[in-house]
Amino acid sequence: MANIKSAKKRIRQTITKTYQNNYYRIQFKKAKKAIKKAVVAKTDKKTIAELLTKFYSIVDKCAKKNIFHKNKASRLKSRISKMVLKS
Repeated sequence: MANIKSAKKRIRQTITKTYQNNYYRIQFKKAKKAIKKAVVAKTDKKTIAELLTKFYSIVDKCAKKNIFHKNKASRLKSRISKMVLKS
């Protein structure tokens, strides 16, 4: 266990950031799963467009907060949009 005050603070900050990062990762997974489910079920295009917008927003937030690298975020958005266009 840390004895120095700054080390204790760093531990607290790390725990807080870990919870926040996990929240965004979970939101990302939920959005991705929702789009895939909608594409497989051949849902109407308006609903898929709304889900896609929400997905893009979450991925951009993850990239901004350095949860994902910006290139990974771009790749994810590209792959999902290709999948949607194929259907």
